[in-house]
Amino acid sequence: MANHTGFILLGFPSLAERFDVPVSVALFLVYLISLFSNVTVIVLITCHRRLYQPMYLVILNLAISDLLFDTVTLPKIIAKYWFEDGYISFAGCIFQVFCAHTLGSLDSYILLLMAIDRYVAICKPLRYPSIVTNRRTGLLCCFFWVFTMLIGLVVAFLDADVPFCQNTVRSCYCTNSGVLSLACGDVTVLKRLIFGIAMFVHLLPLAFILFSYGVIIKVVISQSQGDNRRKAFYTCATHLCVIGLYFVPRIFVYIANQVKLILNEDINVLILCIYTYVPHMANPIIYCLRTKEIRRTLKNLIKRRILMKTQHIPVINTIAR
Repeated sequence: MANHTGFILLGFPSLAERFDVPVSVALFLVYLISLFSNVTVIVLITCHRRLYQPMYLVILNLAISDLLFDTVTLPKIIAKYWFEDGYISFAGCIFQVFCAHTLGSLDSYILLLMAIDRYVAICKPLRYPSIVTNRRTGLLCCFFWVFTMLIGLVVAFLDADVPFCQNTVRSCYCTNSGVLSLACGDVTVLKRLIFGIAMFVHLLPLAFILFSYGVIIKVVISQSQGDNRRKAFYTCATHLCVIGLYFVPRIFVYIANQVKLILNEDINVLILCIYTYVPHMANPIIYCLRTKEIRRTLKNLIKRRILMKTQHIPVINTIAR
């Protein structure tokens, strides 16, 4: 029984060995970019009181979620390619399942909060300060953390109770579908239950996100002109691209697994990596580093560092003389 011996992560199962180096380097670069960009966002928002605003509080939670997800999953699969260490304990695999469903669900609700924030800011600007407050935003973020942790615990406990006859996970990290494919008996009912949970977690936020952006675009068309309209459309388009990249492939994979649509294993893993890691790299840039307040804060921080260095150099030269 693999429940006690652990699992082996295969990464891209059918990929030739000559591609191991480029794949591992690509995953490593993905992790470095995600680590640097999300840590930058976290530090900027937590260390500057002027950024203690509802929108940036939501972005902070998104950055923490993405950073945790990548840290839990990427180092292990990189170790598999670099050191041929694909082994992961049973507890470690179930923990990855818990994190994948917790943090994946959390991202859906964080994106929902961001859509609500933009909806109120553009469609009800005069009431924005009274509707969207730091306290309400913080409470909603805490609620979604707890709620999605409960979802992750349910999925993890259901998977942990399944008897396994195989131990090779044909993916980059332990997913629910990847783990259940190793089960000994019939897990159709379990798959349908988790499919229902996934659709509830993803489709409801997606429906409201699309509705809110539809209303926002309508308001922009009726009220804005010229450059303001183009900027608003560009912002909405970039947001919707990231949202689509997060939701559409994810929902497609869930439906494909449910209807038993057979996909090439490597294509399946590639889709998994695209809808998981690409948004984690893009989120800090699209939602945070492109905003004027964040850019101003970052520029002031860089100028301050340069000024400190230039002031320090004459002091060192004087001492040397």
